[in-house]
Amino acid sequence: MSLQASLVLDARNTLGEGVVWCTRSQSLYWTDIHASVLWCFRPADGSTRRWPMPERLASFALCEDDGWLLLGLESGLAFFHQESDRLIRITDVEAGLPTRLNDGACDRQGRFVFGTLHEPVGGEARRAAGAFYRLHHDLRLEQLPLGSVAISNSIAFSPDGATMYYCDSWKRTVHRCSYGDSVADACMHIDLTQQQGEPDGSAVDSEGGLWNAEWGSGRVVRYTPDGRQDLVISVPASQPTRVAFGGERLNMLYITSARDGLSAEVLAKEPHAGGLFAIEVPFTGMPEPRFNGRPA
Repeated sequence: MSLQASLVLDARNTLGEGVVWCTRSQSLYWTDIHASVLWCFRPADGSTRRWPMPERLASFALCEDDGWLLLGLESGLAFFHQESDRLIRITDVEAGLPTRLNDGACDRQGRFVFGTLHEPVGGEARRAAGAFYRLHHDLRLEQLPLGSVAISNSIAFSPDGATMYYCDSWKRTVHRCSYGDSVADACMHIDLTQQQGEPDGSAVDSEGGLWNAEWGSGRVVRYTPDGRQDLVISVPASQPTRVAFGGERLNMLYITSARDGLSAEVLAKEPHAGGLFAIEVPFTGMPEPRFNGRPA
């Protein structure tokens, strides 16, 4: 089955990412990483709101405490209060390394799991200089034993929380592992090495299907729990970045995208690149887990 997503908001993000649906406010949050801006959109009335960030915002999580977000900034983690603009720094991550934070999501236990990516400088080749981490409720930071990574992405969790999905977009494969207080038995879940796109951000539906945005191929693909391709959604932008289930019934799939690196010729063919897209799908998502840690 193949479907077509439609433009919801012509945001013209340079690198739209990290999209998350808040069931309490019925609002959608995402970040334009390179613009260092947090976005919020309310479908009910079409209103938008934006917050400038002190540095690039790579990913974030809703918090149990209303009004607070956990931010994955380029250099580390922080709490952010939306109404007061108060920022409380938690910790730096990989200080001194040529990396920044990238994809992240809360597990079913309310811990924030995220990864980093290598930012080449001076013409050097991209390499696996980053890693995956978990921030616990007590704000203790743990490095997960998932190996080095060049571009962390696709972090998502099965409905029961016992499986974690993750990828190195640079290698164009998505892996899964047994997940809990410890992680084990990592294996390949999706292999895109023979296709055009790279795996980017993901979400999991209530039946355990993994929905992955494929950077470079202009599509979102649903994979069954055993890794089979099930449904394809075409996106009128070649660089979709991440997906989230939203709406009152959690059956609206929202898709962020990017215009970063696209030539003037390509942008003329993709005028809405960097926009927010959506489509109603025959599956339902799950409420986004919230980070259980609290600001000091």
